[in-house]
Amino acid sequence: MTVIQEATVAERVAQALKFMDQAEAEFAVGDTRQAAEKLYGAAVQAIIAASCQRGWDFQSHRANKNAARQLAEEYDDPFLSAGFTAAEKLHIHFHHGDMEDYQITADRYAVRSYVDRMVKLAEEYEANRRKDPH
Repeated sequence: MTVIQEATVAERVAQALKFMDQAEAEFAVGDTRQAAEKLYGAAVQAIIAASCQRGWDFQSHRANKNAARQLAEEYDDPFLSAGFTAAEKLHIHFHHGDMEDYQITADRYAVRSYVDRMVKLAEEYEANRRKDPH
């Protein structure tokens, strides 16, 4: 039996950034459905990084959505929940292809901002943890 080791926070952050780059490449060739799914993947990797830092469950969509809500409360920042919701809409677009271009554009930038914010928060969390290991 193969044992899958859990990815580190740094690996999750790196994967989130890689997915964002891949999304831009898909947008550049006009494949909004694949681009949308890559952005959703970036958001999920970012929320998993934060969950790993806090010892939270991240093994389901519900756990990730709950983590986004908890982070919004922790930082008193509703965007940390709303950004994940934008990513969910793009995930649905991947499956159904039913978003209008203006919706994709709005959610595309919202998710990019969300992932950038989550990466910054993960880095700050790690830096604070190194300063105070208790």
